[in-house]
Amino acid sequence: MRDIISLPLDTENSLIIASDNSGAIGMKEHDHVQVSYESVAYYSFRVAAMECMAAGGEPMSVILHNFCGNEPWEELLKGIQKGLTEIGMSKVPITGSSESNFALLQSAIGLVVLGKKTNAKVTELVFSSRIKFAVIGQPLVGTEVIEESEKIVPLTIFQEVCKMDEIMVWPVGSKGIFFEMNQMFSQVRFTLEMVSTEVDIFKSSGPATCFIVMYNSKQEERIKNLTGTYFHSLRVSNV
Repeated sequence: MRDIISLPLDTENSLIIASDNSGAIGMKEHDHVQVSYESVAYYSFRVAAMECMAAGGEPMSVILHNFCGNEPWEELLKGIQKGLTEIGMSKVPITGSSESNFALLQSAIGLVVLGKKTNAKVTELVFSSRIKFAVIGQPLVGTEVIEESEKIVPLTIFQEVCKMDEIMVWPVGSKGIFFEMNQMFSQVRFTLEMVSTEVDIFKSSGPATCFIVMYNSKQEERIKNLTGTYFHSLRVSNV
């Protein structure tokens, strides 16, 4: 099951609601990961935007819930704007609110992306022996996100893959690749023996540093051309 809510707007379009949270990451003394607030907001936006686009939505608004204090607000907006610019949507409006009455010991934000989906867009596939899987990017978490950023699949590549027809795209979160695979199909359950890949399928992917793509074999060359060195084969035996 996808981490989004889809609400019909009319017979042709639906509203896609996707969100992400970040805690104890920022510039406060007690934060577990010390990183700029621009990076905090960028990666939180990245997660919510990827969930939205994977479900067929085109981001049309961003809502920021800021618990870091008033001072970081502009830097947080800068991080969101960086992500929007990467996907060619710099004009998307951003709104939100800050907790200014009380100061927290650790940084925290919540972020919501609202998107619009054309109902004709197919974002789910039926599992079969003809379907192939791949992981695009590497699972990274914590300080690895900053120190090994070259392994993170860019939003631009993710966006281009999402535009393809007859594929299924699934961002990987903190519970890892194997967990996400078992959320993709309501009547299919994978075991460890069924899955073979060079990537750690149990490691947290933090702010969606990688994603799973499911596709027909005829599309593999195009996907490899789009994703380059970020492509990692994910071999799945028949269920």
